Amino acid sequence: MTGIGPVEPVESPDTGEGQDVIGADGPRPTDRWSAWWGGLPPRARRALAVTAAALLAVGVLLPRALSDAPPPEPPATPMPWPANVTAWRYLGPAGLPETDGTRPTGGRFRFAVDVTAGPPVTLQVTGAAFPGLTAHALPHAFTVHAGTTRRVTVEIAVSDCSGLPRNADLPFLDVTLRNARAIQHHSFIFGRAYSEDLFALLRGACTPTLPPRAPRPSGSAGSQNAD
Repeated sequence: MTGIGPVEPVESPDTGEGQDVIGADGPRPTDRWSAWWGGLPPRARRALAVTAAALLAVGVLLPRALSDAPPPEPPATPMPWPANVTAWRYLGPAGLPETDGTRPTGGRFRFAVDVTAGPPVTLQVTGAAFPGLTAHALPHAFTVHAGTTRRVTVEIAVSDCSGLPRNADLPFLDVTLRNARAIQHHSFIFGRAYSEDLFALLRGACTPTLPPRAPRPSGSAGSQNAD
């Protein structure tokens, strides 16, 4: 006999005795998924594979398509009202219209008309601030395009002097404006230069003139020289 004792049999886990197991893995979620997938028939697996590929393609291509799409167009700017884009400037008198009498009853005045934006504006002068005055442009109606200036002459005539002031500030013109959006009636007010020129016309047309003075007699029929 040697010093080596008898070899003891190694107990197997099958004997039912407890064993310490080191490094064993627990069940993984993928094991259940693999078992479920393996249990599907081939046709079902192919259909699910096609569906998964389609969903993957949508998830990849849709964000790219959205990023490549052109930005949405900004909302259209509303068309402006004609009175909001039209301006008048007084330039000065343009002389007197032809008249048969010795006293002028009308005058002509020059203006510059600007349209800043929007569609063309058609204008028509309809009045000159006070009863007893009539006004119209030459030509009667005219059109101004956006970004342009048109010079126009307005003829003002005195039809009745009884209701006219002899002096007033800020006289105006009544104008009808029309563009593709609307028709508006508007009054354009002007400053001192137009006021002075207009009332010079009114004073000339409405101030009464004195009758000519009768000639002075050279002698008396009842007077005689005494001897």
